Amino acid sequence: MSQLVLRTDRDGCATLTLNRPDKLNALNVEVFVELDAHVRALATETETVGLVILRGAGRCFSAGHDLGDISTGEKLPEPFYQSKVIERLANLPQPVISAVHGHCYTGALELALAGDIILAAEGAKMADTHAKWALTPVWGMSQRLPRRVGTYRARELMFTCRTVGGREAAEIGLADICVPDAEFDARLDALAAQILANSWFSHRANKRLLRETDGMTQSEGLAHEIFRGEGRGPDMQARIAGFSNKTVKQS
Repeated sequence: MSQLVLRTDRDGCATLTLNRPDKLNALNVEVFVELDAHVRALATETETVGLVILRGAGRCFSAGHDLGDISTGEKLPEPFYQSKVIERLANLPQPVISAVHGHCYTGALELALAGDIILAAEGAKMADTHAKWALTPVWGMSQRLPRRVGTYRARELMFTCRTVGGREAAEIGLADICVPDAEFDARLDALAAQILANSWFSHRANKRLLRETDGMTQSEGLAHEIFRGEGRGPDMQARIAGFSNKTVKQS
């Protein structure tokens, strides 16, 4: 039996690849079960994994929720299972990059929105089509989309169900970075290397601060940063010493 979510590790980066290319990586319950197992494992591997990338095999990230599963009736391990898996992905201690190429519709967009950074290819096609099918979101669209693009842009995208290309996605904040299709893999590798070169301790601590202070007033957030931040990491002295030694050698 083929794996529906592949995991590959390289230089501290774990890449999770949705692996139903013949179905455009449509998201069924079995995909979420495998994704959940990987996410739960990664949450315990902070010393060996400093970054997680989520992407799709073949022609696209994912065409979205498998409509065949919806029509025949899904058997979930527990109520609201997919939304819980997406939340666990979003709350991983490590930074998460959603690498989007090709189709990324509705449920797939909700999954991609769990990433801390969305890198999109110019040829990406992103849309929320819940309203086309008389559905409402339960995987996070109504909360994560407006936090990225603003509430009124989110309304426009949700009401029209229109498709947004990679370039426009970056312009409106739906994606953070847009790159030419031909450079997608190389630019993803470069972004991963840039993040991994910095302190993994800081990444985890900063992500936790950002998550915990979301929705606080500025004064509340500042107090939280001061009194509940994690301060100096175990690699601080070595990093400063390395910088000082490099400066001395260059001078």
